[in-house]
Amino acid sequence: MEIAVFSDIHGNYVAFEQCVEYALARNIHTFIFLGDYLGEFSYPQKTMEMIYALKEKYTCFFIKGNKEDYWINRRNDIHCEWKDGNATVGAMQYCYANQTERDIDFFQSLSISREIKFENTSSILACHGSPNRNNEKMLPDNDKTNQMIDECSCNYILCGHTHLQGVIKRGSKVVLNPGAVGVSLHSGGKAQFMLLRQNIQEWTYEFISIDYDREKVVRELRESGLEEAAPYWTQITKHLILTGEVSHGTVLARAMNLCAEGTATWYNVPNQYWEQAIAELLT
Repeated sequence: MEIAVFSDIHGNYVAFEQCVEYALARNIHTFIFLGDYLGEFSYPQKTMEMIYALKEKYTCFFIKGNKEDYWINRRNDIHCEWKDGNATVGAMQYCYANQTERDIDFFQSLSISREIKFENTSSILACHGSPNRNNEKMLPDNDKTNQMIDECSCNYILCGHTHLQGVIKRGSKVVLNPGAVGVSLHSGGKAQFMLLRQNIQEWTYEFISIDYDREKVVRELRESGLEEAAPYWTQITKHLILTGEVSHGTVLARAMNLCAEGTATWYNVPNQYWEQAIAELLT
């Protein structure tokens, strides 16, 4: 038995399509999704249509990422400061505007972690960030991560959120991060995911990195109007998918630090600080 594990698609349907085609060519018909389905790319419905089609035809397991909470909270108007943000959150506003009630209902139905059981093999604990919070990172050589591993009843933990492929081993337990389909880090701009193979009562894994039509993605950022709606965020997106380097969070943190007396909120960073941060980090 083989399983494809996808995380952090972020709406990059072109990369997602390539990953799915790779898996289907290997006769893989079971999929685990670790959340963050939409984010900073054009035409969100194309990603959702693919997800619904896979869900209808194959065995799929879904987890809620932290991105999904943004859309749920926006609809419910709970803790949604960013709805009145400036161009800093233009990509989020574009993404939310291009979702349907069906999409948000689907996201709201998901849990932040779940134990997945297969016959005659070890159970898997799937989460986006950590088993406890979908915006918490599981990092190597980290006391909090070690504590969460020790508390988990499963020997295999799948997580995403960091956008970095990696393995953490602690005793008999293994934490596996498939990387990001849509916006992977330190990847040369390739789409990344993971294959799991059943081996008696254990699982073996294979990290996959594949190229896709990144120029098409860049072109659609412009054609869709997303580049105009979110000029700075989109500039980071383009740099990230072409190089695999410098996350949105890194540039946002720098832009906020540049604000006089730290007065900016994360969703309303003035344009001049974006421009300065991008000039420092992306050139």
